[in-house]
Amino acid sequence: MITLNDYAKERFGCKLYKIALNGGFTCPVRDGTLDTKGCIFCSAGGSGEFAEDGRLSITEQIERGKARVAKKIRGGKYIAYFQAYTGTYAPAERLRTLYEEALSHPDVAALSVATRPDCLPKDVLDLLEELNKVKPVWVELGLQSIHERTARYIRRGYPLSVYDEAVRALKKRGITVITHLILGLPGETAEDMCASVRYVCDGRTDGIKLQLLHILKGTDLAREYQAGRVNVLSEDEYIDILKKCIPLIPDDVVVHRLTGDGDKKLLIAPLWSADKKNVLNRIRKEVPGL
Repeated sequence: MITLNDYAKERFGCKLYKIALNGGFTCPVRDGTLDTKGCIFCSAGGSGEFAEDGRLSITEQIERGKARVAKKIRGGKYIAYFQAYTGTYAPAERLRTLYEEALSHPDVAALSVATRPDCLPKDVLDLLEELNKVKPVWVELGLQSIHERTARYIRRGYPLSVYDEAVRALKKRGITVITHLILGLPGETAEDMCASVRYVCDGRTDGIKLQLLHILKGTDLAREYQAGRVNVLSEDEYIDILKKCIPLIPDDVVVHRLTGDGDKKLLIAPLWSADKKNVLNRIRKEVPGL
């Protein structure tokens, strides 16, 4: 298995640090295009709780992000990561302004954009292809699960075929694809989760993010959890699932995440996930191949 740190050192010659940016976007399952309630697990911040203040310019956000990790930097570079909401959900010319400002920063080595597979029209794809010739561009697709029953439950808003087409279109343009999957979604077995991992790897994603399901305050999933209709994984269960999933990931697929940490101010469950350092240490110790 190759981790992001390993990949970065091989490609860029140094460690990369992610700076989460807020481009002021929204999402088609929030603005009324597909829905108004958002995905069932998504917080009011559009999964951007760790992003910088969207009222600041992109350059100001990058400088703030650099200051946050200044004590950890040892000659590294940065990934400008448009994390909050849907990072391609705007007119292409507005995206150009935001992305070019990020890429023009001398300490930024790569641009990473978190988005939905159904928010990649041709003009946006053309823009990403153009900018990829300046510095590496990565597109992170929020798939979460390949199972249609789960997609309906979480209000994802698009079928699996849309993800497949997005991967083909991005790969055709030479753009790196990273796929987000959530482990522990309601109703899914370990076999279901493994099937999602196997599918995206067979579909030639370049990278994968495995995210533990969090229950966050203010979400519809929180109401389901508090009503007793949703369970969360224990730490032992999560590690056992990783033991099944990790061997399915080919050596040429970069593993960008093995768990995740929800904002402690919003996290309802599982509370064991809040101690990310100890969780990662245990994962590295107990999961073969790490």
